[in-house]
Amino acid sequence: MQTQVRETMVECTNGSDEGRLSFPEVVRALVEAGVERYHADLQRAEKTYYLPSGESLVVPARHTETKPAIDFDAAGVEAAVRQIQAQKLTYLAFCERIPAAGCVGYFVSLAGRRAVYFGRSAESFVEPFPSAK
Repeated sequence: MQTQVRETMVECTNGSDEGRLSFPEVVRALVEAGVERYHADLQRAEKTYYLPSGESLVVPARHTETKPAIDFDAAGVEAAVRQIQAQKLTYLAFCERIPAAGCVGYFVSLAGRRAVYFGRSAESFVEPFPSAK
């Protein structure tokens, strides 16, 4: 994996955690770096980025204190998504809010332009997003 691609993955994780990068900025940077998808594991506080070649990189993320609720509340996850889209939540606040709604992680498919938020029993909420071009 090229050094610049690795640096982009780390910068996207840190920039999100520190509130310096918005989701559209992260998507744009990752697409330009050739990243196909990534997985955010909220319980392990890490993101795994995947390239089409099969290469991957795990990047530590900032840990949040909120324990995921047992039951998945898709409406609660959707409400948090709408709030962060409206810039009424920081990314870290978002990462506290969605576990409270039972979300344990999410996948972002850059190729498929969607984020899939999921709970302990694989219940999910799918949020499409526009192209990063």
